[in-house]
Amino acid sequence: MKFEKWQALGNDYLIVERENLPWALNEPRIQMICDPHFGVGSDGILLIDHSDDDAYVAELRIFNPDGSEAELSGNGAREAILYLRRHGWTDADSFTILTKAGPVTPRITSERTCAVEMGRASTTSPDFPSGADDGLGTVTAGGSQWDFRHVSIGNPQCAIEVGPELEALDIGAVGPEIENSGLFPNRSNVSFFRVSGSRVRARIFERGVGETLSSGTGASGAAVAAFLNGAPSPIIVELDGGELTVEIDEDLEVTLTGWAEAIMAGELSPEFTENLSGLSA
Repeated sequence: MKFEKWQALGNDYLIVERENLPWALNEPRIQMICDPHFGVGSDGILLIDHSDDDAYVAELRIFNPDGSEAELSGNGAREAILYLRRHGWTDADSFTILTKAGPVTPRITSERTCAVEMGRASTTSPDFPSGADDGLGTVTAGGSQWDFRHVSIGNPQCAIEVGPELEALDIGAVGPEIENSGLFPNRSNVSFFRVSGSRVRARIFERGVGETLSSGTGASGAAVAAFLNGAPSPIIVELDGGELTVEIDEDLEVTLTGWAEAIMAGELSPEFTENLSGLSA
């Protein structure tokens, strides 16, 4: 199986073209490939395939390292978009790909940067069925009550504004409980953030991953929550892996701008590939 490894603000994915797969991806295969000791090691797999619809340059599926499938990843989408351009799937600066969350349209601004139209954010979705129209709610974790705003931006985000304690917060202790709260039937990503003018500092606990250096959708969720609380757009989101720019209009249409780059190209050994062939779902 041939692959390329890309990263965006420390959020790394393996990119695989569907025609290069010797078998279908399933949970145990994804888990083994993404394992940092027994496999290649990554935050997930981006699976690229040709689309039957000429409106889309490609179809993109995104898998977390635990084998679950994500609807959308802002960093992963940028990596896939720049991969597609580099490998000749299109020579256009603007085009559309299809994800589980729907169509995504980027505008490539350089060899390593692009702006991605993420679609319209919403504070209501089936991922928070008991929520009010404003998405506000309270969740219990670590023996404390956390006020949050639910934001759907292709996938569910639980955005929690905190104060100076953000850096010292033990996200690994409270993140799993919030992710798996009964409030969220499809689990939820969690963004802890604080706001200073048009800048947001965020730490992300990603569904199926854990705390991560960066998340494009997590940054977008935090930015939308900050925007709804009065922060002016565009918003610079500072993550552990670097900064992303999030533009939000009055209709909550979100555009995410950032960079991504290739790290390496490789191929799984015949022995490892054969071992994976014996792993069934």
